[in-house]
Amino acid sequence: MPETIVLVDRLGFPECPRWHNGRLFFSDMNTGWVIAVDLQGRTEEIVMVPGQPAGLGWLPDGKLLVVSMTDRCLMKMNPAGLFEFADLSTLASYHCNDMVVNSRGMAYVGNFGSDLNNINSLKPAEIIMIDPEGKAKVVADQLVFPNGAVITPDENTLIVAETFASRLTAFDILENGSLANRRVWAELKGTMPDGICLDEEGAIWVASPFEGKVIRIKEGGEITAQIQISNKPYACMFGGPGHNVLFILSSGSTYQSGRIETINLDISGAGYP
Repeated sequence: MPETIVLVDRLGFPECPRWHNGRLFFSDMNTGWVIAVDLQGRTEEIVMVPGQPAGLGWLPDGKLLVVSMTDRCLMKMNPAGLFEFADLSTLASYHCNDMVVNSRGMAYVGNFGSDLNNINSLKPAEIIMIDPEGKAKVVADQLVFPNGAVITPDENTLIVAETFASRLTAFDILENGSLANRRVWAELKGTMPDGICLDEEGAIWVASPFEGKVIRIKEGGEITAQIQISNKPYACMFGGPGHNVLFILSSGSTYQSGRIETINLDISGAGYP
């Protein structure tokens, strides 16, 4: 593997990256800003989310969706600013986090399940689906911190990282957006998966913050590549003109230690996000 190149640094806690219209969008959870950065490292603050931004995605009409973590709601960005799109407070067990949105505008949002400050009392959590009209319902439960998620290119399968269960879990996506046929996609002993992305061969790239690396995993659990970095990587995403640039978002233990690194690969990203 070639070495990574730092694209932008001195960030707070960059997470939930999405490549869109020639730039990488991400949520800086420490500052509250959704930010976009181009391949030259030039950044633009897009919108401030007082309830702490998390998962990002776009509706078919191009409107930006942003998870407001502590408010437990999904926001939609209009020319006048952010507006509540779906209230998730009665459906999510705790704060909401990452999200994946398919081509039809179906959004899937995970949540913590319980307060992470008390790691010994973890409780299972839900995946909530929000349709393009803003109607929300629980489509899966009993997940151990559902985090990063991907949807396959045919839009028939959703795969989610269960961080504190050390596994990737797959579901069939039904025509109405509901999830069925839950199964283990890969057991990840020793790895607590955070953000994930999918490549054109069907393998998943997993950000593993406590190991300090990004891992490429095939269905069943075979590891085929690893990228070691000095920070703790919390998310990864394909982008760039050929969709073969892997962006790695990480943070350290000090203020403004967050950064985004890039590495050019011989394989391209696929599916959603």
